[in-house]
Amino acid sequence: MSLVYSGMDEAGYGPMLGPLCVGRASLRVYDWNAIDEYGNTARVPDLWEVLSSVVARTRKEAKGRITIADSKKLKLASSSVRNHPLVHLERGVLAMLGTIGDVPRTDLELFEMLGVQIEDQRWFAGDPIELPISNEMDLLKIDANQLRTEMHKAGVELDEIKVHAMGVGDFNEVVRAHGTKAATTAQLLLEHLRSVSKVDAEHIRIVIDRQSGRTHYHKLLSRVWDGIETLEESARASRYSCGDELGVLLVSKADDGYFPVSLASMAAKYVRELMMARFNRYWCAKVPELKPTAGYVQDARRWLVDAEGVLMDGDRVGLVRIA
Repeated sequence: MSLVYSGMDEAGYGPMLGPLCVGRASLRVYDWNAIDEYGNTARVPDLWEVLSSVVARTRKEAKGRITIADSKKLKLASSSVRNHPLVHLERGVLAMLGTIGDVPRTDLELFEMLGVQIEDQRWFAGDPIELPISNEMDLLKIDANQLRTEMHKAGVELDEIKVHAMGVGDFNEVVRAHGTKAATTAQLLLEHLRSVSKVDAEHIRIVIDRQSGRTHYHKLLSRVWDGIETLEESARASRYSCGDELGVLLVSKADDGYFPVSLASMAAKYVRELMMARFNRYWCAKVPELKPTAGYVQDARRWLVDAEGVLMDGDRVGLVRIA
């Protein structure tokens, strides 16, 4: 029997500028049984342990291996001198994608692989950005080959990595319609859940990084699966199931404790960073002395003041989130 082990996480929920990205990473584990030899519900495999010869869960432990971890712990400071801020994020995402296809050579190739829809705004247009931006292509191909070999030995393969990006216009529309910012991530999660529900597998296990204080997700999951059962809705975790076939876990800091959630976090963050690179490329060409922004609230306010002279009527509607 096979298990599809899927993780989901967001990047860019807090900023004032730029897209909200929600990533999904799904891996397939072969020869996995939902019930262990003692008749108990089997735990999903620890993929850091299974693939320990080629991956690590922290940069400190890596020692040459590929680090798969919470994106917040992998992205280096923008002021980093020794290494590009995205070096670790990029290596993990592109090497993993290289196990199921060619390593993308531009951001547009990457977006196509990940199913990313670029917001129709002039500041996200322009020529493709060449990839990799912080690694060597030949070394990434070696990483991908080694990773593919070890995953094959372990009976594991990457099913897919996908990222849904919600632009500012859609973000604001969802907030107005539902009266809450949380509806934005819920909408993107729903799209991912519907995709996972269609996979061909005997068993599906989904882990989602839970945000804010929300604990009730039964209504959301019921829009995808009939007969979903609530097992727990507490400050610790929210757990749901449909027999042995489906298990869904939502828990805080899942991006630091579950391999596919970490990978989803990395993909979402990498996509957002590349889209903000397009954003800054456009505006800095208009105002050469303009300092780039990551879009977070305090710096976004500074950026809006500095860029005021080149903003056209109506630009703020497409640039600034209302929540």
